[in-house]
Amino acid sequence: MKRREILKTLSAIPVAGGIMSVESLVSQGSQKKPVNDAGLLSNPPAGALALGPDIYQSIGVEPMINCRGTFTIISGSIELPEVQKAVDYASKHHVHIDELAMAVGKRLAAITGAEWGMVSSGCAAGLKHVTVACITGGDPEKLVRVPDLTGFTKTEVIVPRYSRNQYDHAIRNTGVKLITVESMEEFKNAINSRTAMIYLFSAPREYYNGPLSIENITAVIKDKNIPVLVDAAAEILTIPNDHLRRGATIVAYSGGKAIRGPQGAGILLGNKDLLFSTWQASSPHHGPGRDNKIGKEEHIGMLAAVEAWVRRNHTEEEKTWISRMEYISKKVTGIKGVTTQITEPQGVDNRTARLSITWDSAVLNITGEEVAEDLLNNKPRIATGGGRTNPRDGSTSISISAQMMQPEDEKIVADRIYKILSQKHDKKVVVVEPPAANMVGHWDVSIDYYSGRGTHKLFLEKQEGNTIRGLHKSTFSMLDIAGQIDGKKVRLQSNYSDNAESVPFTFDGIVDGDTLTGVLYFGEYRSANFTAKRSEQNQRPFTNIRVPSHGGKKSDSW
Repeated sequence: MKRREILKTLSAIPVAGGIMSVESLVSQGSQKKPVNDAGLLSNPPAGALALGPDIYQSIGVEPMINCRGTFTIISGSIELPEVQKAVDYASKHHVHIDELAMAVGKRLAAITGAEWGMVSSGCAAGLKHVTVACITGGDPEKLVRVPDLTGFTKTEVIVPRYSRNQYDHAIRNTGVKLITVESMEEFKNAINSRTAMIYLFSAPREYYNGPLSIENITAVIKDKNIPVLVDAAAEILTIPNDHLRRGATIVAYSGGKAIRGPQGAGILLGNKDLLFSTWQASSPHHGPGRDNKIGKEEHIGMLAAVEAWVRRNHTEEEKTWISRMEYISKKVTGIKGVTTQITEPQGVDNRTARLSITWDSAVLNITGEEVAEDLLNNKPRIATGGGRTNPRDGSTSISISAQMMQPEDEKIVADRIYKILSQKHDKKVVVVEPPAANMVGHWDVSIDYYSGRGTHKLFLEKQEGNTIRGLHKSTFSMLDIAGQIDGKKVRLQSNYSDNAESVPFTFDGIVDGDTLTGVLYFGEYRSANFTAKRSEQNQRPFTNIRVPSHGGKKSDSW
């Protein structure tokens, strides 16, 4: 699964087991406990942070075995031992951060062959800081005015359509205007005196082979002094750097993925002058980057990770990944009807061995989705690449990434999957109750967000049996919406999409007369409570509405 695909899945993972209430923590903390000679509680209260192997469990959080990948929502990678040691030593001293940044930058350059290097507060923060450097040129008076770009010369960033993604929000946060282009002609026409930078995302194949490949783009701007920023967040570190060789000015990486440095850090490699301006726009200096603090520990931790990168035996690492996949494969294929396929590491983006485990859901009476849920919600918790079922032939599967698995994890994972798939599962008979209500009509929706309230509208136009279709007016858009009613239970789904951004809507509620109440789920953005009441205004909002087929673009006629 690609780094950007994370936003296509529900990222809010439920915690297995109960979590102590705030009230119980407070009451326990107020009780007097005996203190030993070291000044520590000899019997710490239940629920207090325990500095040991069970540190997470002590506060009610159950760790997981990571068979999914280096996704931020499941805490990225695990730092290398040498990184942990470097961070520990770094934390024991005070240094001047400017001096540290210069020393680390020089050393990163020496290791990677780049002109200069810089540690950032994650890859996305690096994108933001480079953009600020491009629009200010190192002028501190401009710097402190960002994102108000009134009077600035450089205010636009050109990005090919294939490079639009959720993370370009970091660039837009600077106040620049993104100019999206889809052809070389559009690209050439977009270049003007306001062009501050070109932004490229390296994961899509178009980056290498399309009309707007990095080579084609850099050839056009060769003599125009326009920087090219490449987002290589989830890639392995190539030395000498492949992106710089292809013409990039700066390339940005996540620190807590393949490089296995601190999760809250990243690195930037490339042009020295531009990275000096980028550092000027970064914390601890005041301005738009002050909110992306990077400490001495992250500076040293990232340097230690890059130092280790050039010493690591990557071939042996990949052999270890394959052997873990083979162990799991051998175990689960002992079940009749279960097949597997191992994909060896390929390319530079999210480079890891993957195992696909497939079976017929009609034969084993369990789907990949159900297996993935079982693995995640029961101990030991295991995060996998979610389950998928093919509605045409009933084949279903889960996928496993080896990159973040630790020694002996493969035995635990193999045993858990084998146990689930080898158990007898009763054939599921889906019984859908007749609709308890006719949902056709105009519904006014009140939504209670975490810290505010909002209103939406539902124009439900057709109900055929248990199937419902209509329109959903969200905060800014008119969307297609569809779903089902099962007795009194109603589930309706729509999706807002604007360029790279996407917000899924799932209304899950109970209808009672003219009122529908329940929970509105937003995927990675979690949830809110809602109440929908049938309106007397049951007519269509207007005639001849244009609703995009993908259910997401803003309607021109709204």
